[in-house]
Amino acid sequence: MSTDGRFSGVKVGVLMGGLSAEREVSLKTGAAIAKALREQGIDVIEIDVGRDLIQVLQSNPIDIAFVALHGTVGEDGVIQGVLEYLEIPYTGSGVLGSALCMNKVVSREVCMVHEIPVPPGTVIDISLNPTAGGPKVDELGLPVVVKPPEQGSTVGVSIVREENELKEALLLALRYGDQVLVERYIAGKELTVGVLGDQAFPIIEICPKSGFYDYTSKYTSGMTEYLVPAPLDPETTARVQDLALRAHKVLQCLGATRVDFRLSEDGTPYFLEVNTIPGMTETSLLPKAAAKAGYSFGDLVLAILQEAWERFHP
Repeated sequence: MSTDGRFSGVKVGVLMGGLSAEREVSLKTGAAIAKALREQGIDVIEIDVGRDLIQVLQSNPIDIAFVALHGTVGEDGVIQGVLEYLEIPYTGSGVLGSALCMNKVVSREVCMVHEIPVPPGTVIDISLNPTAGGPKVDELGLPVVVKPPEQGSTVGVSIVREENELKEALLLALRYGDQVLVERYIAGKELTVGVLGDQAFPIIEICPKSGFYDYTSKYTSGMTEYLVPAPLDPETTARVQDLALRAHKVLQCLGATRVDFRLSEDGTPYFLEVNTIPGMTETSLLPKAAAKAGYSFGDLVLAILQEAWERFHP
């Protein structure tokens, strides 16, 4: 994909790093994006986001921000609000879409309204009920997945297979806030679908050797096998891609996202979450899927930038 001179004289700020538990992954994503943009002759500045971001942007004016911040501040609408305030165009979803997708409790409720299947689950909120946790979880049956609603990269997530493991899993998730989402574990396949605008990329099946796609399995070479495209029948493929596009739209997403599912043994796809700022190293999942759709890594980065530029400069 050629820039056709569109970004001549345009300065792109790649916002990376940040303050979340996913800082190190964000730095790798940002570095890969910056490298790809420079290779296409685009003027790029890399900005490690701290609490002085407004002063940094005022001292180093940019024409558009490429947001490569994973986790809190980056994916929850905060940085998008700052950029809106400063009137700086930016890639990806806006304030509302980012906030909706960052909170897994809210995003699953929106999907339920729009008849997108989600795993049976319950929310424990100790700020409302300090003794919450017992009967509602018991009704789900084991195993269950226990997760903090506003973390990514499987931070704070546990699969509970035995009753005596539940307390420890809840305490781990509660390190990240007062709410915990507990969902029935869906036996079957782990799938993810990259979306760019109105296009769903080929589905990826994720096969962690440990059986659990946790932080270690995600970021340790050789720990997970990725099947692209996922070996699914055409009908299931079309249904999962359609659900991914629907989730992307009803959750007010823009630009590129990655939508995660569990496909049950009876063939039912269950929505898990939308990643509004997917990993963007050359070995990340979104680029893997995009490559099967004919996009080089540079093409994908440029397509994301162009979508944002056209949105702010119609």
